[in-house]
Amino acid sequence: QLQLVESGGGLVQPGGSLTLSCAGPGFSLDAYAVGWFRQVPGKEREGVSCITSSGGSRNYADSARGRFNISRDKVKNTVYLQMNDLKPEDSGVYFCGAKFIDTTIQAFCVSRGHGVEYWGKGTPVTVSS
Repeated sequence: QLQLVESGGGLVQPGGSLTLSCAGPGFSLDAYAVGWFRQVPGKEREGVSCITSSGGSRNYADSARGRFNISRDKVKNTVYLQMNDLKPEDSGVYFCGAKFIDTTIQAFCVSRGHGVEYWGKGTPVTVSS
């Protein structure tokens, strides 16, 4: 079964930065919207940021807007999430998911990943001093 591969998570101090990567080995992500979703124990998975297949539209959760930036590199078949000024509440396991969407990118992001066709196994992010 095809699966995405996330990387770049780790332990960082508050105020620090991380860049997460989501690669699609073995298949092209070109036709898919890709989202980053965060899972925290005891809470529902939430959409952090999503990007359309063309890269022309992006969506951010209120908590991420102004601090995070999502981008995609079609040559490298990879989607990135640059996270700056990290806060303890940003901690969690970050999953990327790819979906062929016929709705808005905002709708995809708030869907909590419903209907995602391809998932990765996640990369953990811990923001702590």
